[in-house]
Parts: sequence; C-alpha cells; structure tokens
Amino acid sequence: MAHTIQTESGTTERVYHVIEDPHAHDDGHEHHPETGTNLGFWMYLMSDCLIFAILFAVHAVLGRNYAAGPSPADLFDLKLILVATFMLLFSSITYGFAMLNSYKNNVRGTILWLLVTGLFGLAFLCIELYEFYHLAHLGATPQRSAFLSSFFTLVGTHGLHVTFGLIWLVTLVFQLKKHGLNAANNRRLMCLSMFWHFLDVIWIGVFSYVYLMGVVG
Repeated sequence: MAHTIQTESGTTERVYHVIEDPHAHDDGHEHHPETGTNLGFWMYLMSDCLIFAILFAVHAVLGRNYAAGPSPADLFDLKLILVATFMLLFSSITYGFAMLNSYKNNVRGTILWLLVTGLFGLAFLCIELYEFYHLAHLGATPQRSAFLSSFFTLVGTHGLHVTFGLIWLVTLVFQLKKHGLNAANNRRLMCLSMFWHFLDVIWIGVFSYVYLMGVVG
C-alpha cells in the first residue's frame, strides 16, 4: 500500500508499506493449528513411552526378587485380570465408534460412544483398585519385596494414566455439548484417541509380561 508524505523541503515522496496478512507466516504458508497440536502430542506420547520403558526395565530386573515372599503365581488371578483387559480393549473399540460419528458430524452419537468408552474405562479401574485392595489385604504391599514395589509402580502408573484419560473424556463431553464438533474439539478428540489407544498397547504389554509370564513363567 502506498501513500505520500510531505518532506521538510516541501516536496512529496511516495512511501510504500506492506500490509501483513494475520493468517500468513514468514514462510508464506497458512497456519494450521492441528499440525502443531498433533506434533506436540506425539512428542508427549514418546516421552510417556520412555517412562513406561523404564518401568518395564525395572520390573525385568526386580521381578524375580520375592524376598521370601509371595510370587506372581501366589497372588494374581488371571481370570480377573483377563476381564479387566477385555474392558480396556472394548473401550478402544467404542472410542473408534465415537470417532466414526465425529466424521459424520453426529454430535449426539459421538457423545454417546464416548460415555460408553468411559464406562468401560471405569470398569477397568474398579477391577484394578479391587486387585490392589485384595493384595494389600493379603499383606502383599509395595514394601514387602522388590517384585511388589516394581509391580505396584508399573501397574499404578498405568492406572493413573487411565484415570487422567477418564477426566479428559468427561471434560471433552461437556465441551462437545457446549460447542459441538468444531475444529478445536475435533483436535481434542483425535489427541484423546491417540492417548487411549496408547494406553491399550501399554496394558497389553503389562498383561503379557507382568501377569501372564509372571504366573506361567
């Protein structure tokens, strides 16, 4: 854009100014918030992978140190843990249904399947809390042995993640009721989807390595 200015000598000069586009960046590309959000969330998931990798490694080192106490075969009820596993796996399936409804712009369907997902996640947490209570009742507390310390740390950390995921899910349901399937809520749905499926993958590792191999192996 150009306009003229009066100089001290009485002449006029044409001055040009560039009008900046608020939607443009230095590289000339349009800003896409979902790109930065997805990248940042993937970085968070990678850091979480490192945390769980460390916890699995600790359990691999300490998992056989029973200190003359109970072993996994003495403590774990695989049938109960299998039920908890199916609860979490079903929650991933129902979350997939929620995502399919979001693609169809069906707010009510998305909320419905999110609530079903939350119920399955809550059932998983209740079974886990019951297991912890039962182990404590038997005297199998974290301070009893190195095996139990690593077990409670690994499984408890996963349980905390599921708890935070449920809080996030409930918050997202309220946001969907208020604002619908706008761009921000769609990004949040996608991020929670990655987080929820990530927890499923971690739990499959916990069930296979900690519970199944602990009892059978």
